Amino acid sequence: MLITPAYAQAAGAGDTSSMLMSLLPFALIFVIMYFLILRPQQKKVRDHAELVKNIRRGDTVVTSGGLVGKVTKVVDDDQIEFEISDGVRVRQMRQMISGVRAKGEPAKESSKESAKDDTAAK
Repeated sequence: MLITPAYAQAAGAGDTSSMLMSLLPFALIFVIMYFLILRPQQKKVRDHAELVKNIRRGDTVVTSGGLVGKVTKVVDDDQIEFEISDGVRVRQMRQMISGVRAKGEPAKESSKESAKDDTAAK
């Protein structure tokens, strides 16, 4: 049986530049995926965490389930209570808030402090 010279030759030791050129497309794909997918997702997560952290009483919020209501009480770091109808209050995990529609006004000062300020102003 005859063996052709092309099959009979030993495989080359491998050229380092050809190996680098074969890995270059994979590195390029990873860089493109990082800038098009990972960075925008990280920014979105950061913005949502900031939004959830800044919820306060009086804000109108939208939950991930589609409920819209006004925040009546910030229970703790994990939960808020909001009113979806007159007399109907619901507790919700902060992370399940998908958006804030309208910012509420800051809470009023206590009557003693406001009376003290009024007397000081006169």
